[in-house]
Amino acid sequence: MSLSAATSPSPENETGIETDGPAAGAAAAGAGTVLVHTGAGVVAGQRAGRLSVFRGVPYAAPPVGRLRFASPRPPVPWSGVRDATAFAPESLQPIIPGSGEDSLYANVWTPATDGSRPVLVYIHGGGWMVGGGSLPVYDGARLADRGDLVVVTFNYRLGALGFGLHEELADPETGDFANWGLQDQAALLRWVHANAAAFGGDPGNITVAGTSAGGASTWQLALLPELGHIIRRIVPISACHVWDPSTSLTPADSRQAYELLARRFATTVPGLREVPASALMEAWEELFGGLPGERAVGSGREFRGPVVDGRWMSAFDWELPTPEVPILAVHTRTEGSFYTGPCPPQPTPTPPPTDATELREAVRGVLEKGMAKVSYELVDACITAYREAAEADGLPQDPLSLWTEIWGDALFRYQIMRLSERHARQGRSPQWVMEFAQPVRAPHHGTPHEATSPFLFGTYADTAAIAATYPVPESTPLFHDGPQERAVSETFMDLVAAFARDGVPAGPGAPEWPVFDPERPSTLVLGGERIARTATTSKLRQLRFWDESGWVPRP
Repeated sequence: MSLSAATSPSPENETGIETDGPAAGAAAAGAGTVLVHTGAGVVAGQRAGRLSVFRGVPYAAPPVGRLRFASPRPPVPWSGVRDATAFAPESLQPIIPGSGEDSLYANVWTPATDGSRPVLVYIHGGGWMVGGGSLPVYDGARLADRGDLVVVTFNYRLGALGFGLHEELADPETGDFANWGLQDQAALLRWVHANAAAFGGDPGNITVAGTSAGGASTWQLALLPELGHIIRRIVPISACHVWDPSTSLTPADSRQAYELLARRFATTVPGLREVPASALMEAWEELFGGLPGERAVGSGREFRGPVVDGRWMSAFDWELPTPEVPILAVHTRTEGSFYTGPCPPQPTPTPPPTDATELREAVRGVLEKGMAKVSYELVDACITAYREAAEADGLPQDPLSLWTEIWGDALFRYQIMRLSERHARQGRSPQWVMEFAQPVRAPHHGTPHEATSPFLFGTYADTAAIAATYPVPESTPLFHDGPQERAVSETFMDLVAAFARDGVPAGPGAPEWPVFDPERPSTLVLGGERIARTATTSKLRQLRFWDESGWVPRP
C-alpha cells in the first residue's frame, strides 16, 4: 500500500487560448505543444524527447457539492484549449498537502498521437486511503517509450469519499450508493476507451494493471459485465483481495460509520455532502484510529476497500469466479517486509520482535487485523507452522523473518496464490504468475510489497521519487542502481508490454514462460540470484496454515 508525502502543483484549468482548429492552437500555445481533441474539448500537452505527455486531463466532472457521494459524471466540456502540462492534485487524503476533492484527472504518455498502440492503464495503490496517479514513481515515460505503449495513470476518490456504503447516499440518476472510487475507475476506463485513438492508442486493446489496492481493482473491474468489451487483459500486482473484517467494511458497519459521522457534525447522512471535506476526512481517520479492538466499528480493521453492495462488488473475490480475461498475476517474494522494514508506513509501528515473547505479541497483532478475538493457541499454531516450514525449506527462523512472512502471506500472498491455483484449475483464460524477487538495500530487507512499481516504471534509481512515494528517507536509498537492476527493470517492462500487445508475456531477457500450472515449475522468478528463471513458486509450504486456520477465507 504505497504512501506519499509528495505535493503536486495545482493546474490552471484553461490556457484561455481560443482556436479555430489544431494549427491555430499549436501556434498560439507555442513550440513543443501537442494538441489532442478529447470528447470534452481540446487539450494541450507537451512533446518531451520521444514522447508526448498530457497531465491533468479531466475524465469526469469534479465530484464536489451535490456530486459528493455521487456516481461520476462525464467531464464538463470546455471551449478553447485546456492546458494539460501540470498534474492535478491527488484525491483528498491525510498525507499529501494540497490534495483535494476535485481530483478526477488522468495523465497520458504516448510515443505519438497517431497510430494504434496498446494502451496500459495503471491503477495506483495506497490501501484505498492514500496515493495518486501523478506520484513521481509512476512516471510513465520510460514504460511508454520502451514498450511503445500508451500509458495512462489517474486519481480516484479515496477514504470516506471513495469507499463505503449507505443507502441514504443513493445517486438519484444511477441509484448507486457505494464504492464511488471503484465507480471512478470504471468511468476512467470508459473515458480511455472513448479517447484512446486521439492519443495514438487502440481502444480495442486496453490492459489494466495496478498494485496492491490497484491490483485488487484490476480483478474487481474485470468481473464487471459492462466493462467486458473494454478490458482486454489484466496485470494484478500484489493484489490486496478484500474481505471482512480485515480489508473491507461490512455493509452494516459502513452504515454505522457514516451515521456516526453525521451525528458528530449534527447533520443527516445526506447532509455530509455539506461538511467541509477536510473535516470529514479527519473525522473518518479518527473513527478508524487506534487499535482495531478499540474502535466503534469492528470491520475494516487494516484497510477499508470496496464494500459488498450487490452492484459494484457483488461478493468478495474468493466467492466469485475468476476473471475470463488473460491474467498476469505478480507477487513479491517478501510482501510483509514493506511493513516490518526500518521505515514501515504505520503511524505507530510495532517494534520488530527480538525474542519468542515479542514474536508472540507481534503475530497476535497481525492476526487481530482479521479476527475480533485472537486466542494465543492460534498465535502459537501460526508461529509453529511457519517455523516448521522455514526449517523444511532452509529459510531463516529468527523472529523478524517469521513475523515478516506471516504478515505478507496473511494480507496478500495467500489469496493471490490460492486464486491463481483456482484459476489454473477452473479458469477460462490463460494465466501467468510472476514472483518478483529483486532485493532491496540494507537496512531494508527482502523484496517488499510495492517494490515492483519502481521497476515496472523504471524509476528505481530516482531516489527523490522513491522518497516522495515510500516511507523511506532519500539519504537511505531503497534500491541498488546497477546492471542487475537495469536488466530486471527492462525485462519487467518488456514482459508487460508484450502481454499488453498480444496477450503473451515475453522478452529478450526472460526464458520461455509457460502458462501457470501449479503441478510444474511455471512461475517466472524475476530478480534475485538471476535476472529471470522459471521455477516452482517459493514458500508454498507456509501457506498451508491459512487453509485450516479459519482466519482468512480460502478461495
